Amino acid sequence: MLVEQIMTRDVVTLSPDNTLQEALDISRRHRVRHLPVVKDGNLVGLISDRDLRAAAPSILDKAGDDSILCDVRVEQLMVKEVITAHPLDFAEDAASQIYKHFIGCLPVVTQDKLVGIVTERDVLRTLVEMMGVNAPTSRIEVEVPDKSGMLAQISDLLRARRINTSAVMVFPSEKEGYKTIVFRIRTMDPRGFIKDIEAAGYRVILHPYAVTDGEV
Repeated sequence: MLVEQIMTRDVVTLSPDNTLQEALDISRRHRVRHLPVVKDGNLVGLISDRDLRAAAPSILDKAGDDSILCDVRVEQLMVKEVITAHPLDFAEDAASQIYKHFIGCLPVVTQDKLVGIVTERDVLRTLVEMMGVNAPTSRIEVEVPDKSGMLAQISDLLRARRINTSAVMVFPSEKEGYKTIVFRIRTMDPRGFIKDIEAAGYRVILHPYAVTDGEV
C-alpha cells in the first residue's frame, strides 16, 4: 500500500503570515492537530496544536497577555526542517518515519508542492485494515519451523476447508529455529482448521476456541 492511498488530500494549511491566534482558531474549527505552512503552494513549515498551546498564556497566569497570539506570526514559531513523505512511498515506510522521529504527521510533497498529509491516525487506520480486524474474523497463531514452504503448507489446509484469509503476518518465535504465522481468517468457527493444523504436526499457540473431541 502506498502513501497516496492512505493520505488526506484536502489539507488544512496556514500561511507564514497568519497569526498564532488565527492558527489556533483554524486548528479548533477544523479539528486538526497538524497544520502545514504553505507559501505559493510550496511547503515551508509545520506547526502543531501543541506548539500553539505552548505559546498561549496559561489560564492560571493572571498576568498573561493574550495579545501575544495576535502579535506573533506563524513563521516565527513553525518548524522549518520538516520530515516529509512522497506519494509513492510505501505506507509502512511512512509509519516507520513517524515512529522513528517521534512525530505526529508527515506532509506529503511532490517537488516541494504539498499534495497531502499522513497522520498517526491514518497509519493506525491502515494497520487495522491491513490486519483484517475491521471485519468479523478469527485470529490463529501457528508455530512452524523457520524454513521455506511453511506458509504454503498451512495455506493448503485453509484451501481444503474453503476458508478465505483476510491477513497473514509472520513473526520470529521465542523458540529458536521456529517462526510464528498469524492468520486472520474469515470464519467465526475455526475449530476444524485448528484440528487440521495440529493433525499436520504443527502447534497452535493462540486461538479463540479449545478444540473439542468429535468431528467438526
